[in-house]
Amino acid sequence: MDTPPIIIPARPYPLPLTLEKTALMVIDMQNDFCTLGGWGDRKGFDVSQTQKPIQPLQALLAKLRQTPVTIIHTREGHRPDLSDCPSHKLARSRHQKAEIGSEGVMGRLLTRGSKSHDFVAELQPLPTEIVLDKPGKGAFVATDLDLVLRQRGIQQLLLTGVTTECCVHTTLRTANDLGYECLLLEDCCASFLPDFHQVSVKMVETIFGWVTSSTQLLEAIV
Repeated sequence: MDTPPIIIPARPYPLPLTLEKTALMVIDMQNDFCTLGGWGDRKGFDVSQTQKPIQPLQALLAKLRQTPVTIIHTREGHRPDLSDCPSHKLARSRHQKAEIGSEGVMGRLLTRGSKSHDFVAELQPLPTEIVLDKPGKGAFVATDLDLVLRQRGIQQLLLTGVTTECCVHTTLRTANDLGYECLLLEDCCASFLPDFHQVSVKMVETIFGWVTSSTQLLEAIV
């Protein structure tokens, strides 16, 4: 039996959240995007920006792991033979001096099985949590995410991770089209470019879903 909904303060208006029907999406908090020597750093991005969600996500996970919320961690990356990497994506990475599949200081960039592709040390999943590997930006494309969510009766998603305008936004937009209610936790997301983050957050609250902070969420759950 589901517990009564919890009213979450959010923009543009409060959202009733049923924990048993909610999944937390921790999107792409990987060394490649958040750690010196990873793919983002090799491209010349400031990874201190994408490290900002780590601490609030640690607090969020500590609390939500004590609730019925389903926790899903996603990773963007490709098979070791790069057979699932579109040619234009590979070519673009090559021109930007961060070629997918090339050797980095933590192994092959954006390649499954390397430390570079793995989650940051602070946000390693528990054995009971779902890990979803995806070859593209959105978590619904070429994965079984929608099936997993529907099998569990999930209707609402908490969106976190990096980058706000890319993998988080792509996943959120698709989820919105598929009928899921989407709540973006703005302090648990980040972009290499802060302006992109701010615009993306505004787009969510205006068009695609709801926005709140992890602090407001945790205060409502307590």
